[in-house]
Amino acid sequence: MKARIKWVDNMAFLGESGSGHAVLMDGPPESGGRNLGVRPMEMLLLGMGGCTAFDVIHILKKGRHDVRDCEVHLEAERAETDPKVFTRIHAHFVVKGKELREDAVKRAIELSAEKYCSASIMLGKSAVITHDYEIAEV
Repeated sequence: MKARIKWVDNMAFLGESGSGHAVLMDGPPESGGRNLGVRPMEMLLLGMGGCTAFDVIHILKKGRHDVRDCEVHLEAERAETDPKVFTRIHAHFVVKGKELREDAVKRAIELSAEKYCSASIMLGKSAVITHDYEIAEV
């Protein structure tokens, strides 16, 4: 896997992934940025959310469950001093579908957290990661 980060100006950076996609990152005005893009640490949190949501959908679809939507709402706390690593992350899943079984949703989330989601397993080295979920019928 490869990535390239290019300084744009002030505290704005363009991140380009090896797969050819780009994202703008920027800092807040108090750090010299212009608030034009997501913060790098927010990007890490987004990456974890995307990784675990991908897993949950993949596992449920593979099990032939009629899943229609999945949202992951993340809240994180960071250390007070440098390096300001994540110390706590909570993921709240909202999984929607037709006749989804609670045991299947719970198992998909657990498999992601314990076995498949590289991002959350890596972030779990510095942060306590918790999760819960709700299931909605559509």
